[in-house]
Amino acid sequence: MKTLAELQAIREKMKDSVIMRSGSGNVRAVVGMATCGIAAGARPVLSALVEEVNTLGISDKVTVTQTGCIGICRYEPVVEVFEADKEKVTYVKMTPEKARRVAEEHLKNGKVVEEYTIGAVEK
Repeated sequence: MKTLAELQAIREKMKDSVIMRSGSGNVRAVVGMATCGIAAGARPVLSALVEEVNTLGISDKVTVTQTGCIGICRYEPVVEVFEADKEKVTYVKMTPEKARRVAEEHLKNGKVVEEYTIGAVEK
């Protein structure tokens, strides 16, 4: 950084990520970021989810955050979606591409992507 303008540009770039992670949306998407999740690729999944929520313009309704161990290491990376008055949805073996689809179909349009859920994988 050499100028105040560069600092301002960095601030603006990061602002959306910070707002989404600490927002008060009706829907909360949580990415497991314990050692097992990170080793399995959770960091790019979290980034893709944050970016897609921002791109879709749903950051006022959806909060993306991270947590520690979810307890199902063999299914990492894991994303859990919490909505008021609904059962938690657990997405497993996630990739950035799957995260983008979940953001579009589930977080934006309310349709669970069944084939990515833990129930579908266990069958």
